Amino acid sequence: MIRSVISGCGSYTPEKIVTNDDLAKIVDTTDEWIVQRTGIKQRHIAAEGETTADLGEKAARAALKSAGITVDDIDLIILATSTPNNTFPATSVEIQHRLGMKHGAAFDTQAVCSGFVFALTTADQYIKTGFAKRILVIGAETFSRILDWEDRTTCVLFGDGAGAVVLEAREGDGTTDDQGILTCKIRSDGSHKDKLYVDGGPSTTQTTGHLRMQGKEVFRHAVGMIADVIEAAFEETNLTPDDLNWFIPHQANKRIIDASAKKLKIAPEKVVITVDHHGNTSAASIPLALCEAVEKGQIKKGDLLMLEAMGGGFTWGAVLLRW
Repeated sequence: MIRSVISGCGSYTPEKIVTNDDLAKIVDTTDEWIVQRTGIKQRHIAAEGETTADLGEKAARAALKSAGITVDDIDLIILATSTPNNTFPATSVEIQHRLGMKHGAAFDTQAVCSGFVFALTTADQYIKTGFAKRILVIGAETFSRILDWEDRTTCVLFGDGAGAVVLEAREGDGTTDDQGILTCKIRSDGSHKDKLYVDGGPSTTQTTGHLRMQGKEVFRHAVGMIADVIEAAFEETNLTPDDLNWFIPHQANKRIIDASAKKLKIAPEKVVITVDHHGNTSAASIPLALCEAVEKGQIKKGDLLMLEAMGGGFTWGAVLLRW
């Protein structure tokens, strides 16, 4: 059978770093308060004029280089983002143009922090059906542009960044020993919209708006929803947490990550953590963490990885894959 295999990955974070102490100068907070509740110590913030397309392009180029291919080998680009350069056209089309890609297609997908999982799931379906042989999947965000910098409960949580992978079709035997994506699980429930949303948009306020969040409510639902899709992925493949080499969760809050791993009986040493220096980068979170673990040499060929995320909507999902 056809499997979707990650053949390269790349990432980019803006040069500007904002520490918790920096934020304490503009809002009523402290480094101790932020670290204790979130595990975040610093985040990267895009420079003035630096856009989601800029970040996404750099991550895409790094992923292509990692895969040892050029943009001529790519059939499709899927960008996960909630902070596009423009309402339209899709920011992926702008990245496509910057990369010099004149063929194929490009489109954006929007599932907030679950965006990269949803984009990977979509790409996997295109590859399995034979529509595309190689797909560039990008997660890129400039969440700093939609934050209320006077709201200390949200402005301390988020950062900017981008990560990308090249997904390519390869023959597999149809077993869980195959390289590539073994299963994807995605869910959504719009009844939770008011718990995490942006209070603006073209059709409502004709403004961009700011991020609003009921933090306790998000935390209350997060662990259960994350467990739901991960357990479904294990059930389908007859694999268990013991089989995992690495758990790469969405980097939103270390307390949520720790609680999820504990509930699923995933050993702490198998959990990839980057939230301390990236903050919550929404759709860029998982590919940033994945690429960092690859660059450090932690992830090796044949390793079993679980990716998972939960985002506004609510949306949530998981991807189980073999490296």
